[in-house]
Amino acid sequence: MAKINFKPNEDRVLVEPAEAETKTASGIIIPDTAKEKPQKGTIIAIGEGLKDKPVTVKVGDTVLYGKYAGTEINIDGKEYLIMRNSDIFGII
Repeated sequence: MAKINFKPNEDRVLVEPAEAETKTASGIIIPDTAKEKPQKGTIIAIGEGLKDKPVTVKVGDTVLYGKYAGTEINIDGKEYLIMRNSDIFGII
């Protein structure tokens, strides 16, 4: 897991998205133009949480989130998503 110098505010979390699938279960190769945005990733950093709502995930958790959740950001040349804790559906 990458160690980065970034601390999200409040109830936000920093997620490293999983790689997009390159092949289906039956072995068909998916071209770049047809790849879907991943909906799974690993928590890299978490904020302190809000007074009445603590952050429910921890660094290293693999989580599922909505297709359009979060905002894409680039830190040290690597793509990440920053989103609110409430945008996470659950931990795998």
